[in-house]
Amino acid sequence: MRPDSILQSKPFAITLDVGSSLLNKTGTWRTERPVYLDRLPPCNHACPAGENIQAWLGYAEEGDYEAAWRQIMEDNPLPTVMGRVCYHPCEGACNRAALDEAVGIISVERFLGNQGIKYGWTVPVGEPTGKHVMVVGAGPGGLSAAYHLRRFGHEVTIFESTPKAGGMLRWSIPKYRLPREKLNAEIARIEEMGVKIVLDTMVEDVQSSMKEGQFDAAFLAVGAHSPRGLDIPVTGEMPVLEGITVLRDLELDKPTHLRGQVVVYGGGNTAMDVARTATRLTGFKPKVIVRRDRDRMAAHEFEVDEALFEKVELLNLRTIKQVDGRSVTLEKMVAGENGRPQATGQYEPIEGDVLVLALGQDVDLGLLEGCPDVTISQGTVLVDSEMMTGHPGIFAGGDMVPSERTVTTAIGHGKKAARNIDAYLREETCVPAEKHEIATEDLLNTWYYSDADRTVQPTLEIIRRQTGFAEVVGGLDESNALFEARRCMSCGNCFECDNCYGVCPDNAITKLGPGKRFEFKYDYCKGCAMCAAECPCGAIKMVPEDI
Repeated sequence: MRPDSILQSKPFAITLDVGSSLLNKTGTWRTERPVYLDRLPPCNHACPAGENIQAWLGYAEEGDYEAAWRQIMEDNPLPTVMGRVCYHPCEGACNRAALDEAVGIISVERFLGNQGIKYGWTVPVGEPTGKHVMVVGAGPGGLSAAYHLRRFGHEVTIFESTPKAGGMLRWSIPKYRLPREKLNAEIARIEEMGVKIVLDTMVEDVQSSMKEGQFDAAFLAVGAHSPRGLDIPVTGEMPVLEGITVLRDLELDKPTHLRGQVVVYGGGNTAMDVARTATRLTGFKPKVIVRRDRDRMAAHEFEVDEALFEKVELLNLRTIKQVDGRSVTLEKMVAGENGRPQATGQYEPIEGDVLVLALGQDVDLGLLEGCPDVTISQGTVLVDSEMMTGHPGIFAGGDMVPSERTVTTAIGHGKKAARNIDAYLREETCVPAEKHEIATEDLLNTWYYSDADRTVQPTLEIIRRQTGFAEVVGGLDESNALFEARRCMSCGNCFECDNCYGVCPDNAITKLGPGKRFEFKYDYCKGCAMCAAECPCGAIKMVPEDI
C-alpha cells in the first residue's frame, strides 16, 4: 500500500475521499469563463428606421402575426408601405447570405403590414399631456413623428402644402410600386389616432405659425420637391419636362405630356420611375441618359434591374450637349480614376419626342427665413444629436437635414425627433439605448442551419407590366411568410437550441425553462469554451476570469 502522502499529492478531484469527487468546485481551475450575451443583429444595425427586425421575425415564425406587427409598430408606423418601397439595407447586411440567400425581410414586413390593414389592428395613444406639436410636411418623416408623438400623448397637427398626404411616397413613387389603397390605409390609421392633417396649407414662417397656433414645439419634415434645372441649348419645339412634375401629374390624373420616344436625363430613382412610367403610357422604349457608369448610378440597384426588365434602355457615360428639333446630341464620357465622368469630345445623335430632366430635387427652406439662429449649409438644415435646430423647440429631419434621402431614413428621423421632442416638452433628456456589439458572420456556426432557399415573390409578366399600373411585385401568403421568417438565424441572440446544454462536458449549464434561456454554474465550469465554439448564433462569449 502506498503512503497517504502520495494519495494526497494527487489532484483533489480524483481522490476517493467521501464527498470530494462530486462536490469539487472545478471552476477554480478556470482562466476564462463563458457568458451569455445579446449581440446586435446586423439587420437591426443596418435599418435606418431602427426596427428590431429579429424580434418581429421571431414572432412571425411562431405564427403570431399580430405580435410581429405590433413589434414593427414600435418603430415604424408604415409597414405595408416600407415592405414595398424600402431599399432593404437590412437584407444587404443579413448573415444568411453567407449560407444561401439573405432572409426576405421586406417581403415578410409587407405581409405583416397587409395583415394589419386586413384585420384593422390599431395602436393606443398615450395619456394626454396638454402639449401641442406642429409638424410641417405629411411625408414619411412627418407621419412618423406625428404617430410617435401621439403615442406619447401629445396633440399633433400636420400642415401639408399639397392636396393629399403622403409626401414623396405619393408624389414620386408610382402606383405599380405602391398601391394607393395601402398608402391611404396607413395614413388613415395615423389620423384615427387623433393626428390632424391640414392639407393645401403652406407654412411660410415657422415661428409665426407656432405662435399663432400656440404650439409648444415643431418638427420640420419638408420633402425635396423642387427640381434641379440644367441649362441645355434647345432649338425647336421639343417639350422639356421635369421628372418630379411628370410623376405628380400622373398622381393627379393630369396629362403627363409623355408621348412617342421619351428621353430621360438622370440616373437616380426618379429617372427610373419616369422611364418605367413612359413605357406604360407611350408603348415606346424610353432611353435614359446617365452621366456615370452602371455601377455608380444614384438609383438603387433593384430599381435599375426592374427598369431594364421592362425594356428601358440605359445609355451610360453620356451627357446631353444640345437639342435641335428631334435630334438630341450626346457626348460620350469615360470614367476617371475616382469614377467621375470625363468628357471625350466624341458625340453621337439620338432621336426623341420629349425630354424629361430627372437630375434631383432640393428642399424649399423659405419657412426658416425668419429664424436667424437656424444654420443652413449647402441647402440643408444643421441639427444636433437630438434632431433640434439652433432654435429651441424647432426640430428637423428627413430631406431637410444632411443625410441619405430615403423613405426609411425619414421614418427613422421622425421617430428619433419625436422621442427628443417628448423629452424636451417634459424638460428631460432622451437617453438612447445602449447598443451591443454586432453579431458578425464569423461569430456564427452556419453549418447548424438547414439549407432553405429564399421564397421568391411573384411578379407580373412583362406584357402586363407595360400596359398598366397594377402592382408589379406580389406578396407572400401565410404559409410562405411563416417559412421565410423561419429562415432567420437569430444572429447574436440565444434561441434555446440546447447546443450549449448538450455539449458541456461538466453539466455546468442549467436550463431555466422555455423563454428563460440558460445560466452557467460557474462552480463547475472549467472554461473549456466548447459551448461558445458550438453556439450556432454567437450568443456566448469567453471573457478573462478577472473581468
